[in-house]
This record gives sequence, structure tokens and C-alpha cells, in this order.
Amino acid sequence: MKYNNGNQCGGVLSEVIFDLIRLTDDRESVTVLDIRNVFGNRCFGPFLLFPAMLEISPIGGIPGVPTAIALVIVLFSIQIALGFEYLWLPKLIERREIGAKRFRKAMEWLLPVARWTDRAIKPRLDWATKRPWLNIFALICIALAATVPLLEIIPFASTIPMAAIALFGISILSRDGVVAILAALVSIGAFYLLYSTVVIFLA
Repeated sequence: MKYNNGNQCGGVLSEVIFDLIRLTDDRESVTVLDIRNVFGNRCFGPFLLFPAMLEISPIGGIPGVPTAIALVIVLFSIQIALGFEYLWLPKLIERREIGAKRFRKAMEWLLPVARWTDRAIKPRLDWATKRPWLNIFALICIALAATVPLLEIIPFASTIPMAAIALFGISILSRDGVVAILAALVSIGAFYLLYSTVVIFLA
């Protein structure tokens, strides 16, 4: 699959969610490769957005899942930062399976959020969603994902960095620079939360 460096992308979040829900039809499980193939050539946005949204969904409550999702985001973000045209995952990760019923339930839980987001976003300040800003966003996402293993010990704390990553994905997918600015602000909050967590544990 070839991507377009995130420069000419667009899409509707709810449409992608519907595609992911249809993916579960007549299946017992869904693989990471199946999910990646649904994204097709929609640009880089979904590769940051949907892993993060998956972590925020009820699936993220499974111990170890937030860290595993963070690893996937790091792998994608490194490739985006380096300017890769193809996003690659190791076969070991691509073959990982999620129960179809659990995955469908998570996507249906996210659908109202996607519909609301579709009404709120639109192309604005699209220069802020292209390179070199895209490279900077990818580096920030790597740093955010790196906070997840430590924050996972606190219930729902990893939701904050994942929310920031999801916002970066939305901004790229919709070419909405305003959302990118919001993502940067949420990122500051995530890093402050990590700092506070470290201080508490060292006290």
C-alpha cells in the first residue's frame, strides 16, 4: 500500500468506523493487518487516530493493551517522522488478533464520538497538518506513547496521552490545523501528568 505523505488526505471519521464495523461481519476475530488494510490510502491520520481511539475504548481496559497499542503507535510515528511512503509493521504484530465481538462493541462505542467529531472538524490552517509540521507531530506522538507504560499503572491515566495522539490523527485526516493546536495543548497536559506521577512515586 502506498500513502501520500499526509499531504493530500481527507475523510470522514464515521465512514472509517463503519468500515471497521463491517470488518467484523461473519468473523470470529480481526487481525491488526485487517484493520490496517481498511485504512487503505486515507493518509497517515488513521494510523495515529484509531490505535489511540482503540485504547480509549473499553478494549483499553485490558491489562497490557495500552502498552501494546503504544508500541504500534511508536512504530508508525517513527516511519512518519522519517518520511516513509509505506507504513510497515512486523508480521508478529500484524497477526495479532482481537475478538470480533469485542472489537465491534468498541467501534460501536466510538461511533457517536466520530459522528460528533465529523460535525466539528473542517479544513482549517491546513499548512499546520503538512510537513515539516507532520514530522514534528510524529515525534510528539512518539514521546506521548512512551509515557503510556508508566501511566498504565494508574487507572485511565493513559487516556490523556492517547487523546492527544487521537487529536493529532484527526487533524491530519481532516486537514484541520486548529485540532493540531488543541492536540499540542493536550500533549502538554499529558507530559505534566507524567511529571506529577513520577514526583509522587519518588516522594
